Amino acid sequence: MCHVDEQETIVSETPVDTRPGNDALSPDQLAELLALIKGADSVELKLSVPDANRRSTVSALGLDPIEAQIRQVVFFDTPDLALNRCGVVVRARRVQGREGDTVVKLRPVIPAQLSPSLRKSKLFGVEVDAMPGGFVCSASMKAKHDDAAVKAVFDGAASIRKLLSKDQRKFFAEHAPEGLELDELRRLGPINVLKLKFTPADFEHRMVAELWNYPDGTRLLELSTKCSPREAFEVAAETKVFLASHGVDLLAEQQTKTRTALEFFSAEIAAVDSGS
Repeated sequence: MCHVDEQETIVSETPVDTRPGNDALSPDQLAELLALIKGADSVELKLSVPDANRRSTVSALGLDPIEAQIRQVVFFDTPDLALNRCGVVVRARRVQGREGDTVVKLRPVIPAQLSPSLRKSKLFGVEVDAMPGGFVCSASMKAKHDDAAVKAVFDGAASIRKLLSKDQRKFFAEHAPEGLELDELRRLGPINVLKLKFTPADFEHRMVAELWNYPDGTRLLELSTKCSPREAFEVAAETKVFLASHGVDLLAEQQTKTRTALEFFSAEIAAVDSGS
């Protein structure tokens, strides 16, 4: 059953100021973040780069697009994004040269309130995503699939319900709006993504650059690095210094890949359904 009434771009249990230049957390927000990190399996530090700064950032970090891996992503929701409003995300993904995967994600969550049986599952994970000015803790149930099976769903030849695992369907049923079935969801996508993993010569942590190419020609470049909960604040400080030293704007307005995709395709479906 739906557990929240509205989903913001960056979510925490305490309101977070996400305007450009406001990356400081209040004492209450910091206390909340500490509690979430202690209960998480991992922490991912993220920064979205404005498209106007994309080329300079790619050059400054020495990124080689030829080494990037091609991916395709499709989300599933109602035209009015009822799942997103409940904090539920259903996604399928194809990956060049590898198996595809699906995920049913719930956010925000409080790790201490999740059932022990879920936490024991090797396919279930809890992660805190943090970016300048905000953070959110999410729980994800994942599954791997043969690429042909995922492609069939992308092409509309198979349903997302049949692709998802039993555990994913159960997780969905527990948190989706009451009465909403998987077969009622619409395909939102696909989106072509370039993902590049790299370790800069002057930075000891592995980083990831993802360039999301939306159908209208807009792009979103996200830089990220993952770490364990115990080293989150140290890695965050090191990452901030590294990016700033390479001229990356840390105070730009932040966007999230999922939110941007959902809003784009929701508007597209509305236009088609209205006949405009």
